[in-house]
Amino acid sequence: MKTRIRELRAKAGLTQEELAREVGVRRETIVFLEQGKYNPSLKLAYKVARVLGTPIEEVFTFEDENLA
Repeated sequence: MKTRIRELRAKAGLTQEELAREVGVRRETIVFLEQGKYNPSLKLAYKVARVLGTPIEEVFTFEDENLA
């Protein structure tokens, strides 16, 4: 799964720590999400998208086109 979290977070002027606090996770979770090393639950993905003010499908995308 690819994410645009880092880009959108920077655009929103949020640090990793601030985003983590807003969605209720540790900063390390945000780091792993940004690196594509962690696939979030639907609930967490929704929270991240909401805080970033962006539709969920614009924050998270599948790399494998066969899954679409």
